[in-house]
Amino acid sequence: MIRELAENPNVHQPLSPGRELVTDERGRWAIYLSPGTGPHSATVQRVRLGEDEVESAVVELRVFLARQGRTGAEWELGESCTPPDLVKRLVALGLRRDEDEPIAIGMVLRGPLGGPPSPGVTARRIASLEELLLVREIQRRAFGDGEGTDLAQARSDFEAEGVTGSTFLACVDGEPAAAAYASYTPLGLLLFGGATLPAFRGRGAYRALVAARAEEGVARGTPVLVTHAGRMSRPILERLGFESVARIDRLLDVLG
Repeated sequence: MIRELAENPNVHQPLSPGRELVTDERGRWAIYLSPGTGPHSATVQRVRLGEDEVESAVVELRVFLARQGRTGAEWELGESCTPPDLVKRLVALGLRRDEDEPIAIGMVLRGPLGGPPSPGVTARRIASLEELLLVREIQRRAFGDGEGTDLAQARSDFEAEGVTGSTFLACVDGEPAAAAYASYTPLGLLLFGGATLPAFRGRGAYRALVAARAEEGVARGTPVLVTHAGRMSRPILERLGFESVARIDRLLDVLG
């Protein structure tokens, strides 16, 4: 089950306001819809297609996305997806590898966090709507996301803080530097959205965010941490004791 969490985290996270999980009635795919309209706001996971179903599934999902007013979707394809040559066939149908992160690694921490904390760095759960807006701005700038923050959505998200998950803010010498989210599941915490502003990278803010979420997991009685690691976060997570359990190919399907 831990590997399933690592391959398909969006399928298992509880739905907070403005999010929806749509699953194919035949179990062939699941698509997670978050606020926004861009390709990164819709995520296709847990794809289980027959040899002759790939092209029709792509058409079906494209029609669905267009009806939802979406401009595309990201496909996160773990090693359990079928058919075995799915990635190659999707590329032939017009999907392209995500240039920023073409491969992610599903990683798990089952034991204590390694490595010492950095002096002058703190991380904690946010305590106000204003701090949530600050977190969203940090993530927008760190990820280079052009979409602005929806204030009404942020208010709804803050009302769900501590229920479906928690948002964390890290500071370096008192300055807001990094942010992240933890989604609650019965088996452990799913780590999402870890982002550090360029000026503060290499100072220990990312580690502090992982440590704060690890403490949250222990307090909830679900100490296992699961995440998708990209090229920047994977070396840090390995030093902290995370183990690799899955490879995920990331493709983008941009409509029109």
